[in-house]
Amino acid sequence: MQRREFIMLVGATAACAWAGAARAQSQKMVRIGMVSVNARNNPFMDAFVKRLRELGYDEGKNLAFDYLKISSPVEYPEGMKELVQRHVDIIVAQGPEAPLKAAMAATNSLPIVMVAIDYDPFARGYVASLAHPTGNVTGIFFQQIKLSAKRLEIAKELVPGLQSAAVFWDSGSADQFQSIKNAGQNLGIRLFAVEMLDLPYNYEAAWERVPAEFRGMLILPASGIFFRDRQRIADFTVERRIPAMRMGGSWRPGVIRGEPDRLVRARRRVCRQNVKRGHTVRLANRAADKVRAHFESENCQGNRPDDP
Repeated sequence: MQRREFIMLVGATAACAWAGAARAQSQKMVRIGMVSVNARNNPFMDAFVKRLRELGYDEGKNLAFDYLKISSPVEYPEGMKELVQRHVDIIVAQGPEAPLKAAMAATNSLPIVMVAIDYDPFARGYVASLAHPTGNVTGIFFQQIKLSAKRLEIAKELVPGLQSAAVFWDSGSADQFQSIKNAGQNLGIRLFAVEMLDLPYNYEAAWERVPAEFRGMLILPASGIFFRDRQRIADFTVERRIPAMRMGGSWRPGVIRGEPDRLVRARRRVCRQNVKRGHTVRLANRAADKVRAHFESENCQGNRPDDP
């Protein structure tokens, strides 16, 4: 199998998309390297490994993972350098911009598959097009920045009379925070921002910094650390009876309103993952057909497909 074909395969499986784009054509052991603040046993990796297995890559047979768990985002550069020293065949840079920057600094030859969540890879010049990426970087773009603004609109619909809210953000959600801030100005919602800096995050102390007039709702964008701490955040908001909107990634957008046992799902006007993976895979397969058709079109000029 050619290197570029395998890049397309891993980029697809990272999002359960482009299903069946390529099959294992040899028994050569392929080594995939990843650096993450999350433990390996997380929903992303479960779906990732499952889809690779469906496409003919079995861990321990023709597939191996070098998964480096780090405690802080500042460790991405050293982690990526270690992956290169381990002679992996491909690097997956998932989440914020930091892992992609670290991977590109560590190698200019190994294939890098980005899973861009908190940044726009086009605006920042990492790729010219997903259909025809240049250099050694390709992957998928979750567009969480635009979705963050849309979710704030949903929050205003779900909580009538919402005029102010608190936002916790960190280095892994900075672009989303800016989008939320701009949306708040347009919607007439005042925001009190608390930047989470030192690990482990102290959510209780951060909430104490929020003035009373901004405690109508707590908003958390998509972030690797927030995802890792999702159970802590859920326990904290329920115990304090804090209306909270959790955004993006494998989180299902939701708002806790009043009673701790009442969870109102924000289903309207935004796509969310279906907890049944079969439904997600079917949607991804249909998108895959359109992406492949775009590749095969004689008139393809490198533009992104119109259908998201």
